[in-house]
Amino acid sequence: MKRAVLYLRVSTVDQHPETQGIELRQFARQRGYEIVQEYVDHGVSGTKVRRPALDQLLKDANRHKFDAVLVWSSDRLARSTKHFLQVLDELNELGIQFLSQREAIDTEGPLGRAIIVIISAIAELERSLIVERVRAGMRRAKLEGRRIGRAPLEVDRAALVRDRLSGMSLTHTSRKYGVSRASVVRLVREAQTDGEIVTTS
Repeated sequence: MKRAVLYLRVSTVDQHPETQGIELRQFARQRGYEIVQEYVDHGVSGTKVRRPALDQLLKDANRHKFDAVLVWSSDRLARSTKHFLQVLDELNELGIQFLSQREAIDTEGPLGRAIIVIISAIAELERSLIVERVRAGMRRAKLEGRRIGRAPLEVDRAALVRDRLSGMSLTHTSRKYGVSRASVVRLVREAQTDGEIVTTS
C-alpha cells in the first residue's frame, strides 16, 4: 500500500480546509492509498512561495516519508505556474507521485509521464534563458566599459607582501593596508605563486 499525504490550503480564515479533506480522503481510499500525514496551510495565499505546511511537506519528501502527494486542485499547491512546475519537478526528482483530484492529474500514468517530460523541458528552457540573460548582461557591461568581477585592490602589493613576510602579523598587516585578512593571505599567496622576488630588508 502506497503511503500518501494530503496537502490542503485555504486562503482566508473563514474557509475550512476540511471541505477539501473529506473529498481527498475518499479519493485516497478509492486509490488504495494509506494516508500517513495531512499538511494544512490555513489562511495562506497560493501566491506565496514560502508556506509553513508546504515547506514541511517538501522537507519530509526529501526524507522519503511518503510515496504520493494528493491535492484537491492544482491551484491549492500553487497559483503561479512557475512555482507549480518547480514543486512538481522536485517531487519527480524524488520519485514521488503527484495527484490532483479535480484536474485528474496523475504523474504516474502515461499522461503523467508526458507532463513530467513537459515540466523538465520547461525547467531546462528556464535555466538556459537565465544563463543567456547573465551572458547578455556581461556583454552589455563590457561594451559600456563597466568592470565585471572583483575590483582590483588599490594597495601597494609589494610593500604589503614584504611586511607580511618580514614577520608582521596578519591582523596588523590587514589594518595597516586597509584590506581584509583574507585579502592579505591571497596577495601573499599570489606573489609566491607568481615567483615575485620579495626583499625583507
